[in-house]
Amino acid sequence: MSRGLVSIVGAGPGDPELITVKALRRIQTADVLLYDRLVNDDLLAEAPDAALRIYCGKAPGLHSMSQEIIGRLLVAHAAEGKQVVRLKGGDPFIFGRGGEEALVLAEAGIPFEVIPGITSAVGTSASSLIPLTHRGVASTFACVTGTGSDGRVSSVRWDLLAHSVDTLVIYMGISQLPLIQRELLQSGKSSSTPAALIERGTTANERIITGTLGQLYALSLSEKVNNPALIIIGEAVLVREQLIQLQRAADTSMTG
Repeated sequence: MSRGLVSIVGAGPGDPELITVKALRRIQTADVLLYDRLVNDDLLAEAPDAALRIYCGKAPGLHSMSQEIIGRLLVAHAAEGKQVVRLKGGDPFIFGRGGEEALVLAEAGIPFEVIPGITSAVGTSASSLIPLTHRGVASTFACVTGTGSDGRVSSVRWDLLAHSVDTLVIYMGISQLPLIQRELLQSGKSSSTPAALIERGTTANERIITGTLGQLYALSLSEKVNNPALIIIGEAVLVREQLIQLQRAADTSMTG
């Protein structure tokens, strides 16, 4: 029996309509679908009725299965000649362990492909009207993780990031927010730096909370922000406020 193909697919940031055409085609022809926690149910429904669906999601502190078992399943099903889709939220190569799974497949001699998706930083910021770059305001941005691979604090050098990039986008940072806020402030980043907390970005349940770096942790508590959530810090956050004000003015002039 010929070996199948494993497609490591990015599902995008949450809104099912943001998936790529190529990714959707792979889902619609899959024999086996291994999917993560943040994949929208509408995308799972696109797979054939006969397709085997295997949940392998990871919530903070709660993993449905180990990374080793996921790798074994990908290899086993592909070795049976099946078309396997490994469906991940966002982009598989940005904090998605797609590289680890590609290495497992390559070592086993299993054919695979990687289909990119819109990563949460890009999709969520745009949906929230926060440009990661903006002329005269932000010419650089960095995407970092707030939580390390062991579930604890990230090894990110916050002291360097505090002054080296204009817009800072932090994945998986809510649980470590007190430390992140403290590290950035102690490294000299102004407490008045605009900041945003975005919960369930691009979805119908999206919440956008804006303030300043000095207010971030208190805002996360008062607003009861939960994962999945993204943190954006930088002057570009103010562009959102400008856009909202202009939109309101336009609406008022049309109805006045």
